[in-house]
Amino acid sequence: MKILYIHQYFNTPDLGGPTRSYWISKKLKEDGHDVFMLTTVGDKKVPKREIYKGINIINIHVPYSSEMGVLRRIKSFIQFMVLSSLHVLGKEKYDLIIATSTPLTVGVPALMSKKIKKRPYIFEVRDLWPEAPIQMGILTNKALIAITKWFEKAIYKNAKHIVALSPGMVKGVLETDVPKEKITMIPNMSKIDIFWPRKKKLSIIQELKLSPHSFKVVYFGSMGPTNGMDYIIDAAKLIGPEDNIEFLFFGGGPDENLLKERCRKEQIKNTRFYDDQPTAKLSEIVNFCDVSLVTFANFPILNTNSPNKFFDSLSAGIPIIVNSPGWTKEIVEHHQCGLFSDPLSSKDLAQKITFLKNNPDTCKKMGENSRKLAETKYDKSILCAQFAQLVKQLSNT
Repeated sequence: MKILYIHQYFNTPDLGGPTRSYWISKKLKEDGHDVFMLTTVGDKKVPKREIYKGINIINIHVPYSSEMGVLRRIKSFIQFMVLSSLHVLGKEKYDLIIATSTPLTVGVPALMSKKIKKRPYIFEVRDLWPEAPIQMGILTNKALIAITKWFEKAIYKNAKHIVALSPGMVKGVLETDVPKEKITMIPNMSKIDIFWPRKKKLSIIQELKLSPHSFKVVYFGSMGPTNGMDYIIDAAKLIGPEDNIEFLFFGGGPDENLLKERCRKEQIKNTRFYDDQPTAKLSEIVNFCDVSLVTFANFPILNTNSPNKFFDSLSAGIPIIVNSPGWTKEIVEHHQCGLFSDPLSSKDLAQKITFLKNNPDTCKKMGENSRKLAETKYDKSILCAQFAQLVKQLSNT
């Protein structure tokens, strides 16, 4: 089949960031499909068309960054929606479209292709929109809320199938009256060949000016309003530098400079902020850390998340502390690969971190359990095969 995969924030492994769409596309390519990735780049020097390891990439020149303000991001979403819609309605013919959110507007070209060209599409739900911005107070206009909810239902209703990334997302889709048999849950993926436990690379510890003997707590990923970052900083402040615990932050985002400034003003000296790192180097960094933090702001909708950093941390074979009372809590507790921390109590987070530092045998065992879970249930080889099998089944119906 000729498949068009629409993902506004597509990343390849050498660029870093989330790479789920790449691994799925790679597997579909291996199964004999022609895969075309429709995405966006802000740099007009990048060619409109290129091939990356057999995947045909179609670049739409629309700037986007997670550090943009709300209005600029909305503008980017709309521009991509319009230009990608023009593409799917153009001369090129596709047998199947895969559209992956967010934003929800990525469903527009898929919907238009279905209605006008009678082409089926799979819609992948990575976050529940518009419920997330509604709960967070970003979307407050009643008319816009009504329109976006209607639009959400239209996208789900017209999809041939829906892939949701967590049990909570499945539940959210079901609440829009989508039949259960039309939904498959395929979570985010561990990458056991990219993040894995091995000997610590002391040269990078020295390069980052870290203590070789400290207990290292890592947060890697976006630092924005949804991520509950002040919760972590509060815990770091409570612990203080005398406990020989260092907090490492990688990933950037709209709140990064605010967090740095807060640490400077309040003299929180056990926090370290670094620029984005290539995936290979980030893997080395996570490998010498002792615990990974996967935190979110305290909104019920965020409990449904399927965070990339959670599954990369499983691969790395380190314990994970989560603060969402949803399915990630169930995973770490059931498989004994981490701890849950009360999202309303930074004191509880500080205590959980200190507990792991003071109980190295428990910490080691949890890390081993993390790796085992990544290898046996969540590795990309397992989940990409599930996605490819779904495409095969749908192509026969």
